[in-house]
Amino acid sequence: MTASKNFEVIIIGGSYAGLSAAMALGRSLRNALIIDSGLPCNRQTPHSHNFLTQDGEQPAVIAAKAKAEVLKYSTVRFLTGTASAATKTGDGFTVTTVEGETFQTKKLIFATGIKDLMPNIKGFAECWGISVVHCPYCHGYELKGQKTGILANGARAVHLASLVYNLTKDLTVFTMGKGDFTANDLEKFKTHNIQIVETVISEIQHENGQLSTLIFDDGSSINYDALYAAVPFIQHSDLPQSLGCELTEQGYISIDNFQSTTVKGIYACGDNCGMMRAVANSVYTGNFAGAMVNKELCDQTYAVSAIAAKTSNS
Repeated sequence: MTASKNFEVIIIGGSYAGLSAAMALGRSLRNALIIDSGLPCNRQTPHSHNFLTQDGEQPAVIAAKAKAEVLKYSTVRFLTGTASAATKTGDGFTVTTVEGETFQTKKLIFATGIKDLMPNIKGFAECWGISVVHCPYCHGYELKGQKTGILANGARAVHLASLVYNLTKDLTVFTMGKGDFTANDLEKFKTHNIQIVETVISEIQHENGQLSTLIFDDGSSINYDALYAAVPFIQHSDLPQSLGCELTEQGYISIDNFQSTTVKGIYACGDNCGMMRAVANSVYTGNFAGAMVNKELCDQTYAVSAIAAKTSNS
């Protein structure tokens, strides 16, 4: 329960992007509330990489340290809960939680992330983020030289293959059906000895998320160490769209160069608005979003003060 119901900024989503936005706002003396459900998308990933000073650390440890640092700023509050509704008011927004609390705010920042849509493969979800991964930059070094598969088709498979081949030469592309490749794509695969398997994977055998064997729907199987997968996603929260925020063709929240959405007063940061899916990028975009929200609030206050001063002197 939060005593105050009125804030200058409400941040929905309290993982890396949301906490980073809150730090920028706290250091700017902004009265901010973070609402977080406690379900980050990387909660199953054992280690975070490619982030200076935190390389190899557990994601939950990074988040806990970040939260402790942010809450040292007295103007920032943290609420464990789920935002269920948001509406535009005359001079801001109203946010309601599943738990029944209602808050008022001048500005909104969505740091809500995305939700991966798992394929219908037994064992896939249990391995996601551990030995079935999405990003060579986040996981590739630890998987280098291993027998590796790519679960993708078309341009996504070609893109991943070019990156993963740099890390391991024992590489196979699994298309889950008829491959969708150009003659040039196929020639490149052949040149680099990258196999293409169109047979559908029905199960991933594993131990505590560590892949061991791929089982196919024809009964055959192959032992593998790791699998990169390009899976579809949806927005983790539908609140931005309910407020009128537009999405890109790829399904991300549309933002400008200042993290502002298509609705005035609403900003977005982290995985929900860009394809660079990494902790370091979430921290950067969150920090930038917080700074831009503070600037907008400063500009508005400064303009009002100037008008008031001019009126009193006339």
